[in-house]
Amino acid sequence: MTQAPITLYWHDYETFGLNPGVDRPSQFAGIRTDLELTACAPADEWYCRIPSDYLPDPVACLLTGITPQQTLQHGIAENEFIANINDQFSQANTCVVGYNNIRFDDEVTRFTLYRNFLDAYQREWKNGCSRWDIIDLVRACYALRPEGINWPIDDNDVPSFRLELLTLENKLAHDQAHDAMSDVYATIAIAKLIKQKQPKLYDYCFNLRKKANVLSALKMGSFLPIIHVSGMFPALQGCISYVLPIAEHPTNKNAVIVVDLNKDLSALATLSAEEIRHYLYTSTADLPEGVTRPAIKLIHINKCPIVAPAKTLSEQRADELGIDRAQCRQSLDFIKTQPTLAKKLQEVFFQEREFDEKQTAEEMLYSGGFFSNNDKKLIDQVANTEISKLVNSDFEFEDPRLEKLLWHYRARNGEQFLDIDDLEKWQRECQLYLLEHQQTYIEKIDALALEHQHSPEKIELLQKLHLYLHFLSCK
Repeated sequence: MTQAPITLYWHDYETFGLNPGVDRPSQFAGIRTDLELTACAPADEWYCRIPSDYLPDPVACLLTGITPQQTLQHGIAENEFIANINDQFSQANTCVVGYNNIRFDDEVTRFTLYRNFLDAYQREWKNGCSRWDIIDLVRACYALRPEGINWPIDDNDVPSFRLELLTLENKLAHDQAHDAMSDVYATIAIAKLIKQKQPKLYDYCFNLRKKANVLSALKMGSFLPIIHVSGMFPALQGCISYVLPIAEHPTNKNAVIVVDLNKDLSALATLSAEEIRHYLYTSTADLPEGVTRPAIKLIHINKCPIVAPAKTLSEQRADELGIDRAQCRQSLDFIKTQPTLAKKLQEVFFQEREFDEKQTAEEMLYSGGFFSNNDKKLIDQVANTEISKLVNSDFEFEDPRLEKLLWHYRARNGEQFLDIDDLEKWQRECQLYLLEHQQTYIEKIDALALEHQHSPEKIELLQKLHLYLHFLSCK
């Protein structure tokens, strides 16, 4: 049997807010290409119908221009929306790619799959599938091989990696920033430019979507510094630094602890693991005077990190980016005198991640643990049953999240199929949500209207949000 060729599925979401666990997608666009970035199938575009127990963030609506009314008119139910997307993502040997997707769009995908009774992770690895993110490729290109590309620089001489500025600076088509389809075409155009101007770098970064290649580049246990590209490093520094892998994460097999050699690391010798943890997660504004954030971070090998041998960054380019190579050598020498540091840093990350106790079932993708095999069978059964035939009492879930998820799955995607008792329950729930949020929502809309009083387009959009609020209150 002939194996399916590797294809890239470029995608982008527009959403009604920035929290993937709470906020809802409004629009999705995707284009499948071959490895030469030539489209090999018609483009996909879907709008997602907004649920009745949710109010969109007005700021997000102003950014995208998408209103709730548009999604009600042109959208499909969320379960159908995400099933369509998952079908594309799950085709054999598909690499799903976007711009900043690993930190945002992939989280939207995971949470939307989760609350619609589809596996949140399989499409990332099963049947030869993978994922990739162009934003770190762009950062790596600027830091390592900037030739041949025009880089947008702000008034403070800091490079910007915003998609709309990159396309503008390089005269690439980008008709409407923050429209999903336009952003997908723009992402492909940027990738093509880098592939054309710096093909070796492009291929190297593309191969880092495989965990084995990342582990090989990390050279764990060798005590050799490497370069790492990350948005956690300052843009003025090219989002790059020399780092040293110290230890594997104590509980997450996909994470490695590294230190930033461009920083003074001496405090790591005197601070306890508890103090390091405290300062690591304290906001900069709240750090005590004279205390800086510990120069440690995690590299997640399943998030396509950009890591490469130290020699990849030339001395000249390191100097141009303001990286203090003398400090890096000093930090490396210091680490060699700290044989117990690896154990201490593992203690820093050993503490279980704390989650908000007020989380709803829909927010508990990560905090609720994995489902049992029995529940997985029931989840598949839900996904494969017509929504009109679903009844909560038919399923005896072991995980308490699932009964709540099923109730909202039925109510949001199949309100027309609820019996009288369930319909009344759903309407009460929606009205309660509205009562709890209506006043602050109106105040936020009015504040934005004052801020944008000289923009007729924005005022019109905010008026539509007022109308939508009225529509919900009359349901």
